[in-house]
Amino acid sequence: MAPQKSPEARPGRSELYKNLSGVSGILRFKINRDSIEVEFHDGAVYLYDEAITGRVHVERMKELARAGKGLNSYISRAVRKNYARKLK
Repeated sequence: MAPQKSPEARPGRSELYKNLSGVSGILRFKINRDSIEVEFHDGAVYLYDEAITGRVHVERMKELARAGKGLNSYISRAVRKNYARKLK
């Protein structure tokens, strides 16, 4: 059996964040099975996963990312520095 790849190594493309509010610091996101990667306008990319960030928060972040509104505020307010790791 092949070793399972970590979420940050999964193939796939990130999506542009719609930024419907017009003031978000988020540029792109990538949804994985158990995590979400978020790229901010400063170029920093953070991985938020179920093990560190928590399943409830990760699922809510996925919803907000798809909706294109509220993700930056949610991270600032509820998640803060509970990211799994900084990827970039």
